[in-house]
Amino acid sequence: MNVDVHAILLAEDDPRDVELTLEALDHHQLANRVVVVRDGVEVLEYLRCTGEFAGREPGPPAVLLLDIKMPRMNGIEVLREIRGDPVLRRLPVVMLTSSREGPDLKAAYDLGVNAYVVKPVAFTEFLSAVRQVGVFWALLNEPAPLEVPGHD
Repeated sequence: MNVDVHAILLAEDDPRDVELTLEALDHHQLANRVVVVRDGVEVLEYLRCTGEFAGREPGPPAVLLLDIKMPRMNGIEVLREIRGDPVLRRLPVVMLTSSREGPDLKAAYDLGVNAYVVKPVAFTEFLSAVRQVGVFWALLNEPAPLEVPGHD
């Protein structure tokens, strides 16, 4: 299944989880479309084409797979920034995290997360969960129209 899709933006600071996620997405030839960032500041730089991503071709990813517990700026803070930005607010965001904490779950949904997936501990379950998320958001989901400031 080789389909032209927008990139998947993966915000993950654990190298093992990055490797497992890429392996899972490779099953559907999606791994080569993944951009990996290591913290919340890099997420926003990528989305806003600033910092080390200043030269990248503008455009949203198909989905942001966002970990909660990251350095410099956590996933909840990133989600708050995204949902408060008129250009980014419709971006599909899936929390892909090991946190089962009630306050994290509540905060994510209060801020409009599209899905909240707890990383399974078992290797095969983790691969399956990531494959399903990747296929749905990168191949099946119809993205929301882009918001362009100053245009209705």
